[in-house]
Formats: sequence, C-alpha cells, structure tokens
Amino acid sequence: MKDLRTYGAYAVVTGASSGIGEQFARQLAAAGVTPVLVARRKDRLEALAAELSGAYGVDSLVVALDLLEDGAVDELSRQVSGLDIGIVVANAGIFHAGPFVGNELSDELDVLALDGALPLRLAHRFGREFVGRRRGALILVASSLAASPVPFQANCAAVKAYVLSLGQALNHEWKKHDVDVLVVSPGPTRTEGLDNVVGIDFGKLGGRKMDPAVVARTALRQLGRKAHVIPGLMNNLADLAGKYLLPRSASVRLYGRIIEQALTGPGTAA
Repeated sequence: MKDLRTYGAYAVVTGASSGIGEQFARQLAAAGVTPVLVARRKDRLEALAAELSGAYGVDSLVVALDLLEDGAVDELSRQVSGLDIGIVVANAGIFHAGPFVGNELSDELDVLALDGALPLRLAHRFGREFVGRRRGALILVASSLAASPVPFQANCAAVKAYVLSLGQALNHEWKKHDVDVLVVSPGPTRTEGLDNVVGIDFGKLGGRKMDPAVVARTALRQLGRKAHVIPGLMNNLADLAGKYLLPRSASVRLYGRIIEQALTGPGTAA
C-alpha cells in the first residue's frame, strides 16, 4: 500500500460514526494519517476519536454535522481551514428500498442529496485545492448497485451509478495533476444502515455480508493504482456477468425478481 501520509497529514471521512466510514478512519489512523471524523452523532465520533488517540496517538478532529443541512460543506470547509487535508473519503449515505411510488419523495430527495450531491460538493471543494497544489486523493463510496438499474432500489442504484461515473471521469481528469481518485463499489456489507433497514430482508438475498474493514482496506490498497475497485470475488463475478454476459434488459429483470422477493414492506434505513 502507498504511504498515505504523502497525500497530507489529515483525511476527511464522512459517515465516520459507524460501518465503512469508521473502518476508513481506523485504517487511516493506523497508517499515520489523522482522521477528520464527520457525522451527525457527536458522542460516537468523540468515543472513536478517544479510541484512535489511545491506539495510534492521533488527535482526530470531530466535526458533528448533519450533511443534509444547507451549507454543511461550507461549515466543514471552515472547520478544517488551515489543515493539511490530503485525503477525502465521501462515504456518508442513506438507503431506501421498496416500490418507488410507495416511498416519500422527501426521502428519495435525501438519497439524491446525501449519496449524490454531497460527493459532488466535496469533490469540487477539495478537488480544486488538490489539483492546485498537485497533491491529494479522493475516495468515493458507490455500490455494486451501480452496475445496473435495480427495481425497488431504483433511485439508490441510479445515484450510485452517477457517483461511479463521476469518480472514473475525475480519475482521468486529475491524473495529470498528480491527484488520485478511486471509486469503491461494495456489495452488501455489515453496517448499521443495512442491518437495521426496514422494507427489505437482506437475508433472503443469500450470501454473506462483507466485513466493512475489508471494504476500507481494499480501497486504501488500490488508491493510486485503479480508478474503480469492487471488494470481494463474488461481487466482481456478479459485476462481470452484468457487464458482459447479460443484456441490460435481462439484468434489470433479474434484479427485479431477486429484490422483490426480499421486500418486506415500505421502509428506510438511516
């Protein structure tokens, strides 16, 4: 793995209070990079910061923000002003499942804002700085859903496809400026969001959920090497099948049958 300290002394991690974001924070701290922990739950962030301080001797910065609020990225930028931010991990997200018209429009717009517009805002805000100084890295967390339209997760899959496209394009644009961009697309992963989701039973989909530590470790190992990485052999095989073996229309029908069988009713995960 590349020495992550060469990007800068600090790394912004959104959604750092649990799951994949927490694992990014832990592994960055272990690599000698000080995490800037961003999420809503201040108590969780402070507990994690204390643990990282004891284990790795880093003084993490806690930024308790609701990233859906207007001006959240501006406030984050203000709080990290003057820090040598070298890595930004855009991980925060929410998940909704169920028939599209059965979900509240406000909930679907929150998915669009947090899972799509927020990575765009972070990329634009910090990317300008990275490109200007010719140093930095951006990690965007997409999903295996990005590979195909997914009925009953229609908006989530569409937003993740946008994130994947955005990241791959920025990887090309920024490479000549010595700035690395990576999109990581995990499959079902053991996180609070998926463990507590209402409206779908992931147990009915078969297979085991991935350890979030594996997702973070895979991404950090491939940063600077690839534009896109999919953790896990089975997730890679499914992606290859969707790209090269199944027509897109067949992929949509297959996803539709699989997801519909796992639905338990309208609901959301925060």
